[in-house]
Parts: sequence; structure tokens; C-alpha cells
Amino acid sequence: MTCNSFAEFREECRRYLQNSLIKLYPKLKVPEISFEIPPNPEFGELASSLCFDLAKELKIKPIALAEKIAQTIDKSKFKLVETVKPAGAGYINFHANHAKLAKLAVECAIKQPSYGYIKVAKPLRVIVEHTSANPIHPLHIGTARNPLLGDALARILKAKGHKVSRHFYIDDTGRQVAIIAYGYEKLGMPKFKPEVKPDQFIGHIYAMTCCLTEIQNLKKQVKELQQGEQLKKLQCELDDWTTAAADLEKKDPAIFNKLLKEINKDENPEAKINDLMKRYEAGEKNAKKLFRTVSQLCLKGFRETLERVDVAFDSWDWESDFVWNSNVSKVMQQLKKTKYVFETEGALELNTEQAAQTLNLKQRLGIPADYPTPSLTLTRSDGTTLYTTRDIAYSLWKFKQADRVINVIGVEQSLAQLQLKIALAAFGQIKLAENQTHFAFGLVELPGHKMSGRRGRYITFDQVIDDSIKRAYEEVSKRSPLLTEKEKQKIAKFVGIGAIKYAMTSVEPEKNIVFTWDRVLDFEKNSAPFIQYAHARACNILKKAKIKPKQVDYTLLKHPLERDLILRTARFPDIFLDAAENLKPDALAGFANELADKFNSFYASLPVIKAETSQLRDARLALVDAVRKVLKNTVTLLGITAPEKM
Repeated sequence: MTCNSFAEFREECRRYLQNSLIKLYPKLKVPEISFEIPPNPEFGELASSLCFDLAKELKIKPIALAEKIAQTIDKSKFKLVETVKPAGAGYINFHANHAKLAKLAVECAIKQPSYGYIKVAKPLRVIVEHTSANPIHPLHIGTARNPLLGDALARILKAKGHKVSRHFYIDDTGRQVAIIAYGYEKLGMPKFKPEVKPDQFIGHIYAMTCCLTEIQNLKKQVKELQQGEQLKKLQCELDDWTTAAADLEKKDPAIFNKLLKEINKDENPEAKINDLMKRYEAGEKNAKKLFRTVSQLCLKGFRETLERVDVAFDSWDWESDFVWNSNVSKVMQQLKKTKYVFETEGALELNTEQAAQTLNLKQRLGIPADYPTPSLTLTRSDGTTLYTTRDIAYSLWKFKQADRVINVIGVEQSLAQLQLKIALAAFGQIKLAENQTHFAFGLVELPGHKMSGRRGRYITFDQVIDDSIKRAYEEVSKRSPLLTEKEKQKIAKFVGIGAIKYAMTSVEPEKNIVFTWDRVLDFEKNSAPFIQYAHARACNILKKAKIKPKQVDYTLLKHPLERDLILRTARFPDIFLDAAENLKPDALAGFANELADKFNSFYASLPVIKAETSQLRDARLALVDAVRKVLKNTVTLLGITAPEKM
């Protein structure tokens, strides 16, 4: 078990208050005691507003109660509490014994490889399902946030001691894959070109097929209309698709023109696509071969991209398998037996609002009481199922292997994820609904780019990685021209990839990200390179010192910058617990950035190796080593390399 010195200090403060109140007011029922971090170090390391809550009951002013509490208990009985002071209108401020706190925190950090990672008492089996991008085109900048957030969550929960399994859900039964299957078949099921990544090849086919079928459909609609606003709207839409088609033709004229020729032979491509979709869902042999071929090609490209950023999966789960093994039909049979399923125009719907009201789900699942949940379409009129219907079967399957399931899916899927939970509850699995978490995240915006997979307009994740490494190489070469070419390439790779990971995980998940290179690769503030540089600087100090202090006098660390670093080192286990229990990778990123910033200020202001005395040098070296460990352990949870040299 790793130590948590700040938690020990907090527990001492809690016992101080509890014992004091019992001594002053023996008959008082002591309420739950909480603390906050004061806004100014002068006010101590922890503060309690307990007196404001108790003053009315005890018929005493809050500040008078705070003064009585501060004078009641003998502080010498406590190890880490230095002083207790009343403040303001009734706060109680606790000041730590910095030397003792430093000894405990710094030595724990130095000695324990996994310092800060507080293990859970009862580990759970946790499935983190993330990325799960449709196999229709390459991963792009808009989808890059999903695998990086999902991977960070898996790393954090694993460090907490849980048994974590990473899953990728392959949505291969929907219309989008049917479009690729249709286009791929029209091309005679060719092998992808070796000079193009397989997911890029599939992406071209998907966009070209979308364009050509949409153009054909829009031309028919335009022909039927004589005039009016609807005609103008359709003509504008047709113009946009025609422009997109012209751009796609330039990328690969041979494939485009062959698709154009073959698709124009079909009077109704949409009917052909729908037929393919039904045949695949029914498990027809040729359709299975076709769909699986195009999906596997795209997934091969996904794997190559994800390997570059060190993201891997324990399980690749095919949506179609849950259709073919009758799991989906069994779910439908069970749901039909409930009072919540009704038919409308041949389609089957689940009355999620009725289920939520009847089963009292709104309170249990945290749904606002006045929020009406639209009904969930389970099957189309032709009998084919929808994504969320199949997701019910998938969720039940996941819970056979896990105690908790975390779905890392965009915030735009919030309604579908809520409907999924209600469906599980309607199925009789309310506990599963409560143990399934939708980890929602916002969009990634790239200024100057409007992305559309159907039109082939996107910046691939591979392009972003390449560009980031290239830009990092230029910056490293400028800052460290004496490095060998091999060293520059190596540093540029982990700096470039780390920069992307930090940019995607450092923002609160539900907020959108505006991706700009001047922020992502900033060596001076709030970025992975900034943090990595601080870690490398700490390593360099320790390397130059060539000594490992054995006897350290922590009373010598009196400077405010030293005390700040001691406190941040001590608080790291708390930060980790918050990130793990509340699924907040952004809290770790923010903590690492602040620690790096404070360490840089310390480095600029206070000599370490050339400190005034050898004793002070040794104390500062120990502190540098502890900060180095905390920086490394923090960014490792985000999948970012902590380099020894930059």
C-alpha cells in the first residue's frame, strides 16, 4: 500500500475537531466533518467551516466557537498538525508541520515506484469500451479524443487496482458499412493498394459511394420539382455533393470512374444497399464475406494508427455476432413481454418514459424529473434492428464479464445511452443500468476545417500524428541543436504524441476542444512538452549531482516554493483518488501542469547543487527526486512518456 501523507494530516485535523467538540459539548452529535483547501497558503493547508453549521444549534457565534475549539486540544498529541487558528467569521485553519509532512511524503515518493496510486480494497472487473469507430474510414481528428480518453481511463482504473479490460465494439451491421460493401462489390472486391493504408482505401470507397448515390438521388428529386424553395434547397445540396465528388475524383480517378459507371447501372442504389444490409443481418453467406472483408480492411488500418499512440484492446467485439447468435432476438422477445413495447406503422417502440416512471428510474439514474425521454425504436418496419437495440444485447454480454461497464462515447449520444439504461431496467436489470456509465466527451474542432466522412472531408489521425512529430522535431532541433539526429527523432516522437494526448485529455471531457498547434506544442505552459521538459530538467539535476542523499534534514526546506512542492507531492495520492473515483483524467493533467510550473519557478529561484550548504543541497535534491517521481507517475496515467532527456 502506498502512503498518503496528506490524508493522514487531514485525518488528524478531523480527529482534532471531533475530540474538541466531544470535550466541549459531550451531548452534541458530531456531524460529518469536511475540509477545503484555503485559497492562500497563509491560511494553512486545510480549513473547516464546521462552526458555521453548529453555531446556531449551540447558540454561539461561529468565530467564538472556532476560538474555543482552537484552544481546547493539546496539539502536541498530533504528529502532522502544527497549529490550529480561528479565522475570518468562523473558519478553523489547520497548518501542517512541513518538516514532518515533507519527510513522509518525499521519502514515500522516492522509495515507492507506484507512489500515489492508492489501491482499492475490493477490486472490480471493469470493462472500458472506447473508440468503437465505425469501420468506414480512417480515424480522424474528430474521433481521436475517444481512444485517448478511453486509454487514460483504463490506465487510471488499472492503477487503482481494478481488473480492467479494454473493448472495441465493431458496428458492422448498419447502413454505413452496407454503403461500403455496396461500393466494394461494384469495384469487383479489389485488394487495397499497397501504397495506401487500408482504412484510407475504405474511406475513399465510402465517400465516393456516398457522393454518387446521393447525387443520383438528388437529381431525381430535382427533376420532379418545378420551382419553389424546396427546389433551391435541393439544388444547393446537389451542388455541394457535386463539389465533393470532384474532389474525390482527383484522389483516385480510376476507382471513382469505375464506381460512377457501375452505380449508374442501378436504377435504385438505395434499395440495393438496404437489401445488402438485410442479407447481412440475416447471416447470408456471401453478404457475411463481403461485409467482414471491408470491415477487417478498415480495422487493420485502425490498429496501425492506434499502435502509434500505444493504445491497445483486449477484445474486438462484432455487433453482427450478437445478431447471429440470437442474443438480439432473445432481448426482443423478452422486451415484447413487458408492458412498455408498442407497435407503430410496423415498427416496434419502447416507451422509455413509461418505463422510467413506473420503475422510478429518474431518481435512481439521475434523470431530471421533468425531462421527457422519447420512445426508443427497437425495430424498423422491415424487421431489421437498430443500433441501440443491438447495444442492449451487447451490454448484457459485457456484464457477464464485468461488475462495471464504462462506455466512452460522444456527448451527442447521451440520449441513446440514457435510453439504453432504461431498456436494461425494463428488461429487469436495474442494477446493471446503475453500473453502466456513459463517459461523455465533446467534439474536437479544427479551425478552418469542416469535416464530413460522407464527403471525404477530414484530417486523419495519422496526419495529425505526423504533423505533430514534424513540428516537435523542428522545435527540438531549434532548442537542442547539438543532439544527434537519432536523439532528435526519438525525442520528437514522444513529444509529438504526448502533445496530442495531453491536448485531448486535459480539457473537461464534456467541453469541446479547439485544436490549435500553438497551444498543443507550447513548451512554455500548459502542454505535454512543458511537463516533459520539467521532468527532464529534474532528471538532469539529479544526474549532475551524482549523489543520493541518505540523511536529509527537511526542516531546511522553508522557502514558500519548497513548501509548495512538498504539499503538491503530499497531495498527489488525493488527486489520483479523485481522478479514479470520479473518472477525471483532466484533473491529473491539470495537476501535472501546475506541478511542472511550480517546479520551474523553484528551479529558476533556488540553487540545488550549488545550495548554500551541503545539508540544504541534499534536502533540495530529495525534493527534486520526489517531484520527478510524481510528474512521471501522473503523466504515465495519461499514456504520456516522461523523458529523462529533451
